[in-house]
Amino acid sequence: MKIAVFPGSFDPITLGHYDIIKRGSTLFDKIIIAIGVNAEKKYMFPLEERKRFIEEAFTGMPNIEVITYEGLTIDLCKKVGAKFILRGLRNPADFEFEKAIAHTNRLLSKIETVFLLTASQTSYISSSIVRDVLRNGGDYTKLVPDSVRVK
Repeated sequence: MKIAVFPGSFDPITLGHYDIIKRGSTLFDKIIIAIGVNAEKKYMFPLEERKRFIEEAFTGMPNIEVITYEGLTIDLCKKVGAKFILRGLRNPADFEFEKAIAHTNRLLSKIETVFLLTASQTSYISSSIVRDVLRNGGDYTKLVPDSVRVK
């Protein structure tokens, strides 16, 4: 079984994340969306709400699982039997950043990182842009799956 972990903070999940996961689900038997927990980081959305956003976005897709984790992604991969890490690339800066992490992960664990390019219509979307739109009262709904609804 080909299992991939798609790690991130997903604060919140965006249509860019959604696109990568949806397309990745055709390449892997199972994708585990892994919400990383970093005690040093201040999040806009609580962990359980981020998890709910993602679970609701992928309702009816049995090969998508959502979990939370702390520590190294490669340790999580070993624990869940994943041989792949799935990542999305929006731009050259993403590539340089992700390349360094992928090389390190492969050196430490032999886990392969698979990159998918974001779709052109979502390549500009980031969680930080969504948070900025939200903080300033803008219409964030065109940037996130329908499951992300802020009261």
